[in-house]
Amino acid sequence: MLEEGESPYRGSQLAEWICRLGARTFDDMSSLPATLRTRLTQTYGIGRSKIATKKQSKDRIIKLLLEMSDGTKIETVGLPYTDRVSCCLSTQVGCPVGCIFCASGQDGFIRNLEPGEIVEQVLTVNRIVESGVIHVSSRTYRIDHVVFMGMGEPLLNYESTIKAVRLINNEMGIGPRNITISAVGIVPRILKLATEKLQVTLAVSLHAPNDNLRERLIPSMTRWSINEILNASREYIKQTGRRVTFEYCMLDKINDGVSEAKELAKILKSLNCHINLIQYNPVSNLPFNTSPQKQVRVFREILHGAGIQVTQRLQRRVDIDAACGQLRQQIYRSNLLKV
Repeated sequence: MLEEGESPYRGSQLAEWICRLGARTFDDMSSLPATLRTRLTQTYGIGRSKIATKKQSKDRIIKLLLEMSDGTKIETVGLPYTDRVSCCLSTQVGCPVGCIFCASGQDGFIRNLEPGEIVEQVLTVNRIVESGVIHVSSRTYRIDHVVFMGMGEPLLNYESTIKAVRLINNEMGIGPRNITISAVGIVPRILKLATEKLQVTLAVSLHAPNDNLRERLIPSMTRWSINEILNASREYIKQTGRRVTFEYCMLDKINDGVSEAKELAKILKSLNCHINLIQYNPVSNLPFNTSPQKQVRVFREILHGAGIQVTQRLQRRVDIDAACGQLRQQIYRSNLLKV
């Protein structure tokens, strides 16, 4: 707005209209002078996506396939709980990491998302929440929790991710302690994130208790050992005072045995962390299965017995192919979209 010769408060008005009120055009911004609205329309665009596909699960979760301005598609998810609504955000089109059990990277990496394209996912899901499609309770909710846990690796799109976090916090009013960044373990970026002092939750996708197994599951992540990742996590805890979460996707007969549980407990015992056990959402063309509930329970009890805080994420959205990248892949492979 300063570049346009306007007062700074016009910038605050724009932010309010876009990030709080969800305006899709400048003409919607009734508090701006008509001449300014016309000038903005001639020069700029707000850049909202189109909903290419929408699915809703039996437990009221919404999964969206969004078409960006260049025709590429990404996924975002709205997750209702009893007391809040969370939004799962993508940071890249596709994913370059290539975890062998994940659908996101199966069709390759195309590009990074811009900060506005990340924030826009929250705005789109918010509009659906406010329409009453996602019913939480008798109260009216807006999204108040955000997880950078959709398609892509947030720390490989570092600058856009950090800018999006600040926009979501400052302009949308979502507190940093309600924002989670899920990272695969890129040590230099974890250390850099620690210096941002953002107070966000860091969730490290570990998925294995030793380097050999982790390299099988995430072949591209051989540069940093688990020990180096844990040391970077310790530094994050030291710099921010925030506990680190370790994500562990339970894969039947691969990483869910008693020996893996004991090994995981040993390496994490001295760390200020908690472990989130994730039940695997099967991907049709991949040879992996969900760990049986009995095995998950044994695994959890071993960790708990070692004094480690552990939670088990509910397996939701299976009926809408809601694991990262599944909806995009499903439609792509049926030749209904071009990326």
